[in-house]
Amino acid sequence: MSATRPDFRRILVARGLRAFGDGFVSLLLPITLLELGWSPLQVGVVATATLLGSGAMTLAVGRYAARFPYRTLLLAAAALLVATGLGFATLTGFWPLAVVALVGTLNPSSGDVSVFLPLEHALLSRLVPDERRTAAFAHYSLTGTLAAAVGALAAGLPALATATLGVAPLAAMQAMFVLYALCAVAAAFVYRGLPPTLAAGARAGAAPLRTSKRNVYALAALFSLDSFGSGFVVQSMVALWLYQAFAMPLAAAGTLFFWTGVLSSLSFLVAVRIAGRIGLVNTMVFTHLPANLCLVAIPFVPSLAGVVVLLLVRSALSQMDVPTRSSYVMAIVPPAERPAAASLTAVPRSLASAVGPFLAGWMLGASPFGWPFLAAGATKIAYDVLLLARFRGVKPPEEAAHP
Repeated sequence: MSATRPDFRRILVARGLRAFGDGFVSLLLPITLLELGWSPLQVGVVATATLLGSGAMTLAVGRYAARFPYRTLLLAAAALLVATGLGFATLTGFWPLAVVALVGTLNPSSGDVSVFLPLEHALLSRLVPDERRTAAFAHYSLTGTLAAAVGALAAGLPALATATLGVAPLAAMQAMFVLYALCAVAAAFVYRGLPPTLAAGARAGAAPLRTSKRNVYALAALFSLDSFGSGFVVQSMVALWLYQAFAMPLAAAGTLFFWTGVLSSLSFLVAVRIAGRIGLVNTMVFTHLPANLCLVAIPFVPSLAGVVVLLLVRSALSQMDVPTRSSYVMAIVPPAERPAAASLTAVPRSLASAVGPFLAGWMLGASPFGWPFLAAGATKIAYDVLLLARFRGVKPPEEAAHP
């Protein structure tokens, strides 16, 4: 891995820059739109549009990535990220912003559901050997989650600017979208450092799904079910519910999501150790189930303190399946089919999660009760059970070699 370590670091740095922007934008998005006079349902529509657009672009990348160097695709996606930030910084109308959300790359979640995901996953799988793959994905997820946590803290900057400098609240929040665009510019400079030879090699080795088609399609269906549940509780909608139900200030929400991000980041490293003992699939399921029980319990907790505790417990457990899931997908398909597998498992996830924010916005507009948490928990528990039943016997090479 020594020869490719600088390229691995570049991917981590770019991931961190993008995640930092996602961290504050996912919290500022609903509050900014409410400041513009929009309803919770309209906020949900915009969040849904962002996920639909990401899914469509990811599908296109999976189909046509073999025709272009990956560096070119990453730079093009970064340019679109810049345009998205500037659009949300300057536009105020519902339909213009809905269009920007659809064709742009805005992320309403603290996780990565963007077009960057399959590209970076495919590159990472080429940069590390099988025995280090899960650890590499854990570091990738760790970098993104920690950066998003710091970004969540930055969501309090508009309130600080308003209190100390007298800046209008809406103008202060829109300025943060300019910062989001600048993060994308910085990421583009990092991507430019990727060598064309690496991109050309990835392009030459790309192939459509053949031998792994059945497993990849099954995983795509199951991941879609999980993402459909996650869509109800994307960070933007959770922030909206906390604001409605408990009048939680944006700065306080940013602090909460900073600590949930820190706990999630630490869990990635723990997940590597657990997976080494009980396997990738078991790690994905048995850490996910208790986290989803926390989701089911949240609407019935009357105090903000109790809700915060459940959110923190959930964050310490729910993301252990992120690096293990990415590693598992890359492990059970041949190297040439990895770009297609990464895309075909990412696209349905993005499209399925797109429905959730719309439904969550409708639910929150109709009732302050936390119906989205109930829907999310029940759906994700069903995913856990089905994943264990279908893939418990499908082992990656390192587990098959050491039963």
